[in-house]
Amino acid sequence: MAVRDTANRKLTYEDYLRFPDDHQRHEILDGAHYVTPTPTLGHQGVAVNLVLMVAAFVRERRLGRVYFAPLGVILSPHDIVQPDLLFVSNERAGILTEAVIRGAPDLVIEILSPSIRRRDDTLKRDRYEKWGVLEYWLVDPKSRSVRVYRRSGAAFGAPRDLHAAPGEVVTTPLLPGLDIPVSDIFADI
Repeated sequence: MAVRDTANRKLTYEDYLRFPDDHQRHEILDGAHYVTPTPTLGHQGVAVNLVLMVAAFVRERRLGRVYFAPLGVILSPHDIVQPDLLFVSNERAGILTEAVIRGAPDLVIEILSPSIRRRDDTLKRDRYEKWGVLEYWLVDPKSRSVRVYRRSGAAFGAPRDLHAAPGEVVTTPLLPGLDIPVSDIFADI
C-alpha cells in the first residue's frame, strides 16, 4: 500500500528517516511510502541461500561488497529502497557511506512475496532501471524460478526466466565464474 502525506508532496530521504523502527520494510518509490510486512521463513531461507553463495564468491575474489535488507539505498531524492540482496562492485564503491548506499548497486536481488509481487515486478523494476542498476533478479519461491533483467544500453533488455530444473543455472557477467544452480537457491525451504 502506498501512502503520501496530506499535502500530496513526494516524500524524500528526510521523511524516510522519520519512519518508525517497527521491523517492517519502509521504502519510498517515486515519492510514495510503501510498507512491507516481515518476510516469511521461506523468503528468509531463499535470502540466506543467496547471501551465502553470492557473498562467498564476491569475498573470495575481492570483487566488491554484498549487503542484504534492511539497508537503505538512495537511488534518487524520491526513491529509497531496501533490496533483499545487493552487490556493489569495487568500481562503484564510492556510493557506499557509513549509513546507506547513495546510488545504484550493480546487482539487485528481490525475493517475491505474494503481497508485493506486483510492486517488485513493476514499480521497483522501473526504479532500478531508471536509476542505473546493471542487473536485477526477481526470485520467486512459489514457482521456484528466477527472472533476470540485464541492462542493455539505457534500459533493461528482455528478461531471461530460469527454473529449478536440472541444468538451469543463474550466471551474471558482473560476477564471471559465479554459477548458481536455480535448484540450490530453493534448497531446504
